[in-house]
Amino acid sequence: MDGLPFSMADNNTFRVGLTPDWGDRLETTLRPGLKEVFDPVPNLEFEVFERHDDMTARRDVIDKYDAIVAAGYYFPKESLNGLKRLKCLARWGVGYDRIDPAACTANDVFIAITPTMIRRTVSEAQLALIFAVAKNIRRLDKSTREGRWDKGLKVQSVCIVNRTLGSIGLGNIGGELFRMAQGMHFGRLIAHDPYCSEERAKELGVELVDFDTVMSESDFVCINTPLTDSTRGLVDRRALSLMKPSAYLINTSRGPVVDEKALTEFLQEERIAGAGLDVFEKEPPEPDNPLFELDNCVVTPHKIALTEEGVKYNTLECLNNIMQIYRGEAPLHYVNREVADKPSMQAKLLEGKKG
Repeated sequence: MDGLPFSMADNNTFRVGLTPDWGDRLETTLRPGLKEVFDPVPNLEFEVFERHDDMTARRDVIDKYDAIVAAGYYFPKESLNGLKRLKCLARWGVGYDRIDPAACTANDVFIAITPTMIRRTVSEAQLALIFAVAKNIRRLDKSTREGRWDKGLKVQSVCIVNRTLGSIGLGNIGGELFRMAQGMHFGRLIAHDPYCSEERAKELGVELVDFDTVMSESDFVCINTPLTDSTRGLVDRRALSLMKPSAYLINTSRGPVVDEKALTEFLQEERIAGAGLDVFEKEPPEPDNPLFELDNCVVTPHKIALTEEGVKYNTLECLNNIMQIYRGEAPLHYVNREVADKPSMQAKLLEGKKG
């Protein structure tokens, strides 16, 4: 469809679309927030829009809405070019690797995210995985469940005291991780982030180093970078080969940042001590993924950061980003910063203003 026949009622109503992949999570995750934030608002309607098997948004569908609460749907440039009404794609979370930022900016669409609560819950998740692998929780749990107790058990754990904590990325989540780590007596805190200033790193008590130094000198390497063209496959076979045999890799970011095949081989051959993974190259992973058979790898289903508090406040932050659009203002948190100053974006906001 080239044109979208909006009725006068459509134009007087602020419409929010929910991507259909929310599924059961609509009730468990979104419904309380929708009731609290959206229900009392005049001239605001929301609905789940029609499903597509390839989970790729259709322009004629999404341009019926002023804003969309986006879960895992894809929004490539083909879906975004020529949009007239849509003003905001509101992500529940901070990842936006399924959205084309340049196309959003070109077509006057904000990409809103929810960094406030995510940074705490993901940082806690990383620390949980650090302790799980450092204390060999998987092997000890398995031995206990199999009734072997301590018979023949030669597992040894490590303390984090005086160990080096490293991060690839020192943004919102990486910074929170190091803030939490300050009182845990790690020996050294190091990070690689070409976009982070020395001043900010100093405030966090973190030493900025190059990528190879983080990989080669850290006892725990945490991945805290978004998935982009430049970070896809960043932790490849060469990078893994730099790690100490006693080191652990922790990934709660995005699976494709790490070469999963290479990581599997390094773990199988015990060329590194272990890994804690909440994300995978393909999600959900195949049931026969070889990582699942490894005792030196702790795996979780991209859900380890979902806490009771996190669900509540991420939902509220996501919906309040949309309420800013309703009022004719920029979202509280958005990633394509240059879009806000475009005259066409400002005009679009004012045109759709309801509050």
